[in-house]
Amino acid sequence: MKSNEILILNQTAMDRALTRIAHEIAERNEQPAEVALVGIHRGGVFLAQRLAALLSTIWSCQVPLGRMDIGMHRDDLDRRTPPHLQPTDIPFDVTGKTVILVDDVLFSGRTVRAALDALHDIGRPKRIQLAVLIDRGHRELPIKADFVGKNVPSSLDERIRVRFHEQGNLDEVTLEKGGAA
Repeated sequence: MKSNEILILNQTAMDRALTRIAHEIAERNEQPAEVALVGIHRGGVFLAQRLAALLSTIWSCQVPLGRMDIGMHRDDLDRRTPPHLQPTDIPFDVTGKTVILVDDVLFSGRTVRAALDALHDIGRPKRIQLAVLIDRGHRELPIKADFVGKNVPSSLDERIRVRFHEQGNLDEVTLEKGGAA
């Protein structure tokens, strides 16, 4: 952790937040066979994998799991460097399912909007819900998460960093002063 970072969630707090989100998902969705998770690359994929494992334990059945890259669906492609695309892998039919999009940080809402466009290119879900580990506000679009691990009010010049053990880090969420995103 850098000197200009403040610890928001450590591993224990991340685990607790994900367990709570999994239970909230189970409470809101009474038909496990209709639910599928789709993690948005990058951080959302790790969180979706963890939520799928937790939900499989709660429901005593496997939860379909996919991953999605939204790079080509972004509305700011002309202002960014070309995206480094990851494979989209959704090995189930989304039509008629309750698809829970999973991402690490909800900020402007533009990533979620792109994910909605990408998901609708694949099929027509019955319902779409959104689960995020961190909601930091500053929405530019009318998007609201259904399941939130932690609300972190922040300024536009701060950055939220989510680190995962799957990437060789400690599980943690930090707030970096003077960054962006």
